[in-house]
Amino acid sequence: MELAFAASVYPTNVKRVIYEIRPHSSKLVTNKKRSFHNKFLCSVAVAPDRNRVSEVELENKKHNLLLAVQDTQRGLAATADQRSIIEEALVSVEGYNMGAPLDMAVLDGTWRLQYTSAPDVVVLLEAAARLPFFQVGQIFQKFECRDQLRGGVIRNVVRWSIPNLLEEQEGATLVVSAKFDIVSVRNIYLQFEEIQVQDINISEQLQAVIAPALLPRSFLSLQILQFLRTFRAQVPVRNPGIGRRSVGGLYYLSYLDQNMLLGRAVGGGGVFVFTKAQPLEL
Repeated sequence: MELAFAASVYPTNVKRVIYEIRPHSSKLVTNKKRSFHNKFLCSVAVAPDRNRVSEVELENKKHNLLLAVQDTQRGLAATADQRSIIEEALVSVEGYNMGAPLDMAVLDGTWRLQYTSAPDVVVLLEAAARLPFFQVGQIFQKFECRDQLRGGVIRNVVRWSIPNLLEEQEGATLVVSAKFDIVSVRNIYLQFEEIQVQDINISEQLQAVIAPALLPRSFLSLQILQFLRTFRAQVPVRNPGIGRRSVGGLYYLSYLDQNMLLGRAVGGGGVFVFTKAQPLEL
């Protein structure tokens, strides 16, 4: 349909100009299409930006959590206020992949303890702080589950020492091994199997007593040194109750990515903050 404004508007001696209005103008349709296309491109372009912002926010929250635990001596010296701040920071990180299934390939490997409120670990740190003849070095959790779908093996590793008898911080290694099974999306059930003491590294002072460097080393002294270096003690973990079944426990892995692991021992057993470490050979 075309509408024309006729001569009655203009004097007869003036050239009339007829304006045509085309409601279905192809130009207007083209502009609408272009506008929709531009909006679509804009929405596509914004999505990656939002993802990057989310990743940056997550890294900032992880950084804040590590800052919060930094001066607590892995939880030993944490005050009530610090524990409250740590719990808040921990919850803010946990929310990012809550409910996502465990990636066994990512979980596999060695994780270094940065903080815990678990009583059975804190008491070990307290003993090292109070007793002059006992030291606790690095503490790790080692997961062996790369090619597994529903479970694997977890080893709790504690480096410890006795000053002047063993090397500083890493004089010996305590390993508590357990099998684990995935029982829900984020919960694993641990079934402890054995405790081992291994990797005895005696100090230079003790070596000098056993086999003085200035004297010929006898066969007996060399045998003693070899025995200490290769010594390994294994004790099975059994429940003293009926059936003598292995001791077990439920462990909730609340957050996992390539460089951070957060966990909670179900039943009030405390929280754990781990960061990825170099592979540990046992």
